Amino acid sequence: MAIVGAQETITTAVLAWDGVTAVPHRFGGTEYRLGTREIGHIHGDALVDIPFPTAVRHEIVSAGLAEPHHLLPDSGWVSLYLRHAEDVARALDLLERSYAIAATQRRKKERS
Repeated sequence: MAIVGAQETITTAVLAWDGVTAVPHRFGGTEYRLGTREIGHIHGDALVDIPFPTAVRHEIVSAGLAEPHHLLPDSGWVSLYLRHAEDVARALDLLERSYAIAATQRRKKERS
């Protein structure tokens, strides 16, 4: 079962991070970006999908923090179903981790 208000809570928090914007996601929902790079997206109050480098994705799945992506299980993406109130906080933690990776890569690119 979805967590009522999860999308609003997550979107409000993520948009407070420096440089993050929200746009409609091509498969529905809301996509969060740092510049042109997607840091994750949400499908209503039910599901968050987040990209990571493959090694980080394996760590996250092994730790039980998220599942392999529901459609692309062999990719660097993870899926987190929002079934319990604590899943919203976990989604924010994972989105923040994706944001930190994207911000670091962006800074490296700007210096080169």
